[in-house]
Parts: sequence; C-alpha cells; structure tokens
Amino acid sequence: MNAFPTNASVLIDQVTKIYGARAALTEVNLHLDPGQCVALVGHNGAGKSTLIKLMLGLIRPTHGQVRLLGEDPAGAHAARLRRAVGYLPENLAFHPSLTGQETLDFYARLKNVARAGNTDLLARVGLEAEAARRRVGTYSKGMRQRLGLAQALLGQPKVLFLDEPTTGLDPALRQVFYEIVQELRAAGVTVLLSSHALTELEGQTDRIIVMNRGVKIADGTLADLRHLADLPVRIQATGAPAGAVADALGTLGQVSTNGHAVECRCAGGDKVAVLRRLTNLPLADIAVMEPSLDELYAHFLRREQAA
Repeated sequence: MNAFPTNASVLIDQVTKIYGARAALTEVNLHLDPGQCVALVGHNGAGKSTLIKLMLGLIRPTHGQVRLLGEDPAGAHAARLRRAVGYLPENLAFHPSLTGQETLDFYARLKNVARAGNTDLLARVGLEAEAARRRVGTYSKGMRQRLGLAQALLGQPKVLFLDEPTTGLDPALRQVFYEIVQELRAAGVTVLLSSHALTELEGQTDRIIVMNRGVKIADGTLADLRHLADLPVRIQATGAPAGAVADALGTLGQVSTNGHAVECRCAGGDKVAVLRRLTNLPLADIAVMEPSLDELYAHFLRREQAA
C-alpha cells in the first residue's frame, strides 16, 4: 500500500471502481485520520457517493484496497465494523407513521446499541420531547434532517460519514450542527462531510478533498489549496484616494476603485508587503479577502478541464 498514516481510520489505496464501461473512480488515494474533519466536494457524478459506499462496504472496488478501522469494510467483519460507523445519507426515508422517538429506537435496535440515551440524543440535535413524540410524517425537512443526524450518532461512532448534512437546516441549527462536529473531532472521531455548501465549510474542516469525474484533483488544508491555486488576494481600503494607494504599492498589485473603496489585487506572496505599505496611509478601514473555497473549487475544475 502507499505510505499512509498507520493509525488512519480510513484508507483508500489506488482504488478504481468500474460500472460496465464507465469508471466511477480512477486510482484514488486518500486517508482519513482520527479527530479530523474532512470535506469531500465535487459536482454530481464526481465520485463522492461511490467513495462513501466503498468506505461503508456497500460495494467493492474493481481494483485497489479499502480499509475501515484497519479492516475490509465489505469483509467477514463488516457487521461489527458498521457498529463503529455512523452514516447520514443525502436522501432520508423514515416511516411517516412512527414518532421521532420510535424511529431512533428502531435504528438503535438495528445497530444493536442501547436505547437509554436516545431521548438526550434527540434533544442534542434540537428535537425536544414534544417534537420527539410527533409522527415523522408531520416533520419539516429540517426536522427530518435532525432525526437523520441523531441516528448517525447512535452508538458513539468512531467514523462518521455525512452526506449533505445541513440541507434544510436554518442558520442557527447549522451552527449547532458544526458545534456537534467540533465536539466529535475533540473526542477523536473521524468525520467526512460531503457537501455542495462550500462557503459554510470554510473554517469547519481540517482538509478538503476535491473530486472531478472520479479523480481526486486536490487534497489539503484551505491554506494548502490557496497556495496551490495561487489566485490573487483582494485587499480593500477606504479613507485614501486611489492615486495615493497606487503610489504606495508601486508594482506590488493592481489597483481599482468601485466608488467607495479602493481595491488592490495582489499575489498571495505579496500580501504582507502590501499591507505594510497600506498601513502607512491614513486609512479608515482595511479588509483582506482571501480566495474563497468556491473560487478555489472553480479554479481546480478549470485547470483539470484544460489539462
């Protein structure tokens, strides 16, 4: 196998998955470590769902190896392994006639874990006693999503796979969700987030894996991806005329104005030098805007398509 960390929770080694004449994944290598939250991003058809199915042991690779907690997730110990794994699928389907409490108890029995803490678990995801007693058929999209998260957390999993986990959640509940993720990371749980909501992932994940057409095209921290992309940094300054800013910066950046602020676009490596020069001006305010994850994602896709 490749030189992966020996304590990795998940290993994907040279994995290819072929359906008929179509390759859903091609020679993918990656690892997920304990106490780490990793974002898996890519368009529909990029291979994200196939990767998660392989990690869960629902399908087998055509070539290569998959290891979950050191073992084959589709092997002889699959049932035992799955008790240590939580999974929130993108499309939830709960029986509408059961209450939230009954639904979580049902999944606890399926997973062979104790039901004693289910009431507290429901409350943890925002389904208090009254909501837990209601039938799932009366739930909103956000409430069903919270119930799905609760079932994924059953049994205190060591590895958690979450597919579009914040769909249907309002901003306050999204904050609660990411607080739960932070608690899990601190407890050593491995968390994989597959999401199209790129903006909200910034600052929430340790690493970002970008997939395109079954190929891993980028893997690293947000800082790593910004360094690899080498996109310009935008710095907005107010309180000084554009001419004064341009004179102060010289050849360090391109200066423009939008009527109320002066904007400088510069290389990431020149950011500190630009800020030093700007602080010598009588500015009212200054803002630094690094390339966003949306911009980085678009950049890596364009680069891949041009290759």
